Amino acid sequence: MRPPAFWNDKAGRSSGAITRALLSPLGWAYAAAAASRIARTTPTMAGIPVICVGNLTLGGTGKTPVSAALLAMLDDMGAKPFALSRGWGGNLKGPIQVDAERHTADEVGDEPLLLARSAPAIISADRPAGAELARKSGAGIVVMDDGHQNPTLYKDFSFVVVDGETGWGPGTIFPAGPLREPVATGLARANAVIVMMPDGEAEPDLARLKLDTLEIPVFRAWLAPTAPVPQGRLLAFAGIGRPQKFFDGLKAAGGDLADAIQFPDHHRFTAADLRRLADLAQSWDARLITTTKDHVRLPADMRANVLDWPVQAVFADTARIRDCLQEVLSKAGSA
Repeated sequence: MRPPAFWNDKAGRSSGAITRALLSPLGWAYAAAAASRIARTTPTMAGIPVICVGNLTLGGTGKTPVSAALLAMLDDMGAKPFALSRGWGGNLKGPIQVDAERHTADEVGDEPLLLARSAPAIISADRPAGAELARKSGAGIVVMDDGHQNPTLYKDFSFVVVDGETGWGPGTIFPAGPLREPVATGLARANAVIVMMPDGEAEPDLARLKLDTLEIPVFRAWLAPTAPVPQGRLLAFAGIGRPQKFFDGLKAAGGDLADAIQFPDHHRFTAADLRRLADLAQSWDARLITTTKDHVRLPADMRANVLDWPVQAVFADTARIRDCLQEVLSKAGSA
């Protein structure tokens, strides 16, 4: 789905405010149901440490690139990390280890395919079963991409990722807004917060994000390209949580964008979609370019005709992030 306009209506225009007010009772019910589920569930211990990378909102905040960066750090630390994902958008329920050469995004989802480039990745709708498969497969630690609101698996450390520009939206809970739960409730279960900014120079407004009085670490991070922008005219398209971030990033890096086409998050591209995009690109005398996350969802026979622009999460204070990871590993070693 595309986020409705009233989710981002922080100025409180009458139409958006009225819509949020009408939907707020459903949001309260949604939050109450989630709180009840968390309260009555006893989490399963995995037998190995579990780090969760989650968020409090629906839509893209940068969780998957953050998870990939943490997996790379843990691998460098010799921790034998595995990724764990629900496999949203795929038709396999798992638990199963992702094989990037064999599985498709329709089977395991796009995010697990990306995570499998950083470490072995497991998908499982049943998170404890997925963690058990990881442990039996030789994992020393699990990084769970998403799952902050899933109480079934015990978490040794929880990072909450938030977009520093959009923040918590208008502060209302789904469907009245993008929040999965009240901000204070979600942050109370977090061990650290990662604020994703547009670039390495931007500083987050911690007061606006309600993070200025937190007693847990708050880290700043951003997405940086791992390759230069291709030369020549480009027609960009994306089906991620916030496509505009991708388009803005391309332009900021010097890309010559002829046009930019948005699709819903996790959109399954069809041959008709690609024909339409190819025709539009031809009319602009441009090449098609998309995100790496979208690229893995393209039909296999179309990928060679579309460029991708890979990015990675970069932390302003890598040493302190590594300290958090080392603390988790040390506690597990002394248990």
